[in-house]
Amino acid sequence: MKFADQCIACNLDFARFNVGDGPAAFLTMVVGAVVVALALWLQLSAEPPWWVHVLLWLPLIVVGVVGGLRLTKAWLLITEYRHGAEEHRHDGTDL
Repeated sequence: MKFADQCIACNLDFARFNVGDGPAAFLTMVVGAVVVALALWLQLSAEPPWWVHVLLWLPLIVVGVVGGLRLTKAWLLITEYRHGAEEHRHDGTDL
């Protein structure tokens, strides 16, 4: 998922912020922890066949990570903007 080059409402330059892969890693960890907890609970309480786990958890993981990626990237960009964080530009003078 990629941001536009600038905001259409206020012309804020999004290129000066580096959101990176942090949101994807964060979402993978959170969604993974939730899915593992729910899968363990289901297995211990009902003992369903393995294919039930595949049908339940695989779509939930994909929807949770991909669906939440846009929101978490936007949240991180907003946080960087509020705190004045920007991509460092090395000009060779600070050696």
